[in-house]
Amino acid sequence: MQSVSSALLLFSLLFLSQEYGALGTETLRHAAAISAGLCQTHPTDLVFILDSSRSVRPSEYEQVKVFVSKVIESLNVGPNATRVGVVNYASQVKNEVSLKTHRNKAALLKAVSKIEPLSTGTMTGLAIQFAINVAFSEGEGARVRSPDVSKVAIIVTDGRPQDNVKDVSARAREAGIEMFAIGVGRVDMHTLKQIASEPLEEHTDYVESYSFIEKLALKFQEAFCVSDLCATGDHDCEQICVSTPGSYKCACNDSFTLQEDGKTCSACSAKATDVVFLIDGSKSVRPENFELVKKFINQIVDKLDVSETKSHVGLVQYSSSVRQEFPLGRFNTKKDLKEAVKKMSYMEKGTMTGQALRYLLDSSFTPNHGARPGVTKVGIVFTDGRSQDYIGEAAKKAKELGFKMYAVGVGNAVEDELKEIASEPIAEHYFYTADFKTINQIAKKLHFKQCEEENPCECESIVKFNTKIEEDIAALTKKLDAVTKRIATLENRIV
Repeated sequence: MQSVSSALLLFSLLFLSQEYGALGTETLRHAAAISAGLCQTHPTDLVFILDSSRSVRPSEYEQVKVFVSKVIESLNVGPNATRVGVVNYASQVKNEVSLKTHRNKAALLKAVSKIEPLSTGTMTGLAIQFAINVAFSEGEGARVRSPDVSKVAIIVTDGRPQDNVKDVSARAREAGIEMFAIGVGRVDMHTLKQIASEPLEEHTDYVESYSFIEKLALKFQEAFCVSDLCATGDHDCEQICVSTPGSYKCACNDSFTLQEDGKTCSACSAKATDVVFLIDGSKSVRPENFELVKKFINQIVDKLDVSETKSHVGLVQYSSSVRQEFPLGRFNTKKDLKEAVKKMSYMEKGTMTGQALRYLLDSSFTPNHGARPGVTKVGIVFTDGRSQDYIGEAAKKAKELGFKMYAVGVGNAVEDELKEIASEPIAEHYFYTADFKTINQIAKKLHFKQCEEENPCECESIVKFNTKIEEDIAALTKKLDAVTKRIATLENRIV
């Protein structure tokens, strides 16, 4: 089925390119990615706002629903991917599909197919205001505004609105909603421009009739499509390609380090390191000592070669629960890292070290939290007391996975637990002090093995070896000359 669908889509692209002009290399590349299933979609809260006023005939509204369905088919629909809502409007507004309602594509498409037109007036401004207040609200399933989640509204209308759209559209854009306006038939083009985001040429579309609206689905498939450049081979990584939205990063195999060019690898792994601190924030630490712990962290940060291609640092605080302060790779300068550490607030409560270790395994050192494939993983566990849960299984698994684990204990920390956490040789990975005021001394002792340079060639030995070979060759040459002369003498005597 996939190959048939791919072929049909490519055929459609060729047809469109002939009918409407060349689509261009970039469009065809996106289309090929869509057809080959290599297309990802950035996490998006997407709301369709559909005009179903009396000027839209039932058969035409069905064509709008086909357009909506085709766009949905190209999306990664899911709670952590793209959420889709549908607002239906005429003189009144109806929330047909909430962003929180359907978490898979099949259920969403079925819901769209059941939407019926309202067949009254055209209150486009009212519909946009409804989208701001309701459709894009957290109560209806919208996510908190952030750079990680896009907010997009696609408005389809065929007439002049009976209310004002300019001001309410401006409010929508200010709220971070990217506005696309599609006009059909005798639509007022000035209205579309008042609705749409900049640049207008990318956010406004017009078709003569609803029979052509389906063809616009390709544009939105491309708009939401983020090609997996690693899968398409459109990258120049020497060893490992890691996909990111719309781009990629290079990484290296174990025992190799990514070089400054961000593409090639060298046979050394210690220069590129993912370091995650697991910091005990239980009530026994006390606020004044927690400030000393933050200074301890920053002492170690000062010793690292922090950059985009070398050391990345993550920070997790735990007590009765676990809280990620920031993931690997969020901050790539020592200054930014140290400022983030200083801002960390004290959690208090219990000491669930086992839970924190499991978080390190399941989250901190995964690609979703910034960990890089093929890079040395270092965990630094800091605690001042006995764990209230079991640490053995998680501690063992961390070392089996090749993570280099350091255990630092203060005060009432249990040394047997620290040794259970620490990597071999334990003497190099386990530290203890009775007083928080002396943990700065531990920071001085704790260091990561830097990449050892290859042993330089022993030039003196090589010279001696070459000399001996040359002497042996010279001696053999003399013997050969002597044998040659004797043979010549014997030949003369025979003659």
